[in-house]
Amino acid sequence: MATKREPTARQMRLAVELRRLREAADLSAREAAALLGVNSVQISQIESGTSGVSEKRLRQLAAHYACTDEEFIDALVEMATDRTRGWWEEYRGLLPTSFLDLSELEHHARFQHHVTILYVPGLLQTEDYARAVFSSRLPELTSDELELRVQHRLARQKGTIPYEAVIHEAALRIRVSNRATSRAQLTRLLQSSEADHITLRVIPFDVDDFAKASSTMTYLGGAVPKLDTVLRDAPHGSLLVDSEAQLSTYRTRFRMVEASSLEPAQSREFIHKLAKEL
Repeated sequence: MATKREPTARQMRLAVELRRLREAADLSAREAAALLGVNSVQISQIESGTSGVSEKRLRQLAAHYACTDEEFIDALVEMATDRTRGWWEEYRGLLPTSFLDLSELEHHARFQHHVTILYVPGLLQTEDYARAVFSSRLPELTSDELELRVQHRLARQKGTIPYEAVIHEAALRIRVSNRATSRAQLTRLLQSSEADHITLRVIPFDVDDFAKASSTMTYLGGAVPKLDTVLRDAPHGSLLVDSEAQLSTYRTRFRMVEASSLEPAQSREFIHKLAKEL
């Protein structure tokens, strides 16, 4: 018997949102199933991401749950009915699922905000810089594993959604490899900052209130704000954050970090100065 594929992060988000709607309506899975004319097992499967849901059934559920946010419902329908087989699928079974989930989330995101302290963001890394970063991982990667990760990272860089990165000076100065790699990376940042969809800001060492930017954050904008997602680095992998209260906190945090950073033009001058020092 074939093993069912693990739900993607996007499929799980749909499942979570449907469960939240049901709970907000104060209905049990059994009661929701009765309203839909199905058994409770089907509701459980939908809410665990192990079973899909049609547009008709999803809209019926939303009606039973008294959800009147049409824009939100339409976004859920899009998530439920999308059959996109993205470029990242060629890496399935070759890379950890978290790599594929990030690619899928980025593909469907309306915008992306990034705050980073120790490394240049993956979407802006040169091939040599990315290889150096992955080479430092423990346990050590095989040559094949290393190359797969590097090529996947470079493939992610083809996106053109609005992207704003706030990078601390530490990330610009830390040499993950050698002087030449660092110089080439700074040059890449200067080139990338000229792209229409990219906004690059720098936080210098001498800025006040550094605590506001004391951790890395990737904020992915959904079709509607309720479907935004925050990616946080955790000791044993990545952590996806999607509750409305937490999303609100991270939106505020990003605005605070943004306010403490240099303007884009000043940031380019800052990076250019660092590059000349190398």
